[in-house]
Amino acid sequence: MSLSGNEMSRSAGAAAWAPRAGAAAAALILAGVLACAGATAAFAARHRAPRGHPASQGHHARRAQATHTLRASDRAKLRYRSAKGSTLYETGQALGSLPGAMRVHMRVTATFTGTFTIYAHGGTITGHGRALPHGSGTIESFKGTLTVTSGSGRYRHARGRARLYGTFNRRTYALTIQTAGTLRY
Repeated sequence: MSLSGNEMSRSAGAAAWAPRAGAAAAALILAGVLACAGATAAFAARHRAPRGHPASQGHHARRAQATHTLRASDRAKLRYRSAKGSTLYETGQALGSLPGAMRVHMRVTATFTGTFTIYAHGGTITGHGRALPHGSGTIESFKGTLTVTSGSGRYRHARGRARLYGTFNRRTYALTIQTAGTLRY
């Protein structure tokens, strides 16, 4: 194949232009990247999070999220230890999904309210509950809800809600509790 002189000069011109076009394209892309980086930096400078806000402290300051979800069902038999006014202090063992020692401070009024701590393997689980008593007599049943608000150890990010059922013996102050709900930790 032979090229005429005119075709050779066009071909040589194109070959000579090709490296310059590549360099020009690279320079144009680099300029675009730098412009975007500059615009991003300027935007970030104008839209910084307030001092002390987790976003201003980088990715390490993000709040830890619960990584486990447990559908728990537990029961506990608690014994009366002491009282102060209408608040009872009870202890016992929780059995089921989260076994461990349990402590309860329960206020016995028209509505039962209280706080609890479960000392499970690997940490503690803490929260509060509220229940309405039903019936009268020595053994009184109750039904309500409980909320897990915190924990320690492996349960340090614990949060959850559960249904709460049980009986309260007005003569011995003994409590029998059953719970069913979801715990995130």
